[in-house]
Amino acid sequence: MSINQHPSSEWLSAYSAGSLSLSQSLCVAAHMESCSVCQQTFARLNQLGGELMTELSPAIGSTLNFEQLMDSINQQESMAVQTIDTDMPRAKPRGSIPLCLRKFIPVDYDHLQWSRISPSIQSTQLCQDHGGSKVELLRIKPGGSAPTHTHLGDELTVILEGSFSDETGIYRAGDFLACDGNNTHTPVASKDRDCICLVVSEAPLQFTGWFTRLFNPLLRRGYA
Repeated sequence: MSINQHPSSEWLSAYSAGSLSLSQSLCVAAHMESCSVCQQTFARLNQLGGELMTELSPAIGSTLNFEQLMDSINQQESMAVQTIDTDMPRAKPRGSIPLCLRKFIPVDYDHLQWSRISPSIQSTQLCQDHGGSKVELLRIKPGGSAPTHTHLGDELTVILEGSFSDETGIYRAGDFLACDGNNTHTPVASKDRDCICLVVSEAPLQFTGWFTRLFNPLLRRGYA
């Protein structure tokens, strides 16, 4: 599997520190199960961050900001030459279903209760965290597209099966995308198979088309 889109170092560092919400952590974990690059980066951050914190006094550690922390980690990383293994699970006996999602997907994608939200898109909600963020799967039919939209909050997406494209490129299984209000796009699934995505959103989409924007009030339902 060729994965080209990864969580930023900020996302991986926050995941390592345990400062992400449970829903966001689920999305990062789903990506890392298939991505050896991020597994190695995550293990390196864990090791270097642990070494750094043992050297810091409590006073310094309490005032260190993120940029200073990353600078210190980068300085130590430049001196590290050993290869670090990780214990991230790799086996996937149920196809493309990540291990971290199997509590919510006991059999396979076809046995979930899908709701139709457009002629080419179905969704099923897996859970919702205490902050109001939704964890759901989206299934786009081959060649189907979503209306042009932007975002009212952070949205994380991991492609589990198939692929889609938008104005910025093509995204395939395993790719990780982080979108917010600065992103406006029109995702279109490839024509060879369904595209199934894990999506974590802290706020609803915001349609931008002159007609589809009439549906924006409906999209806000279910968010805290």
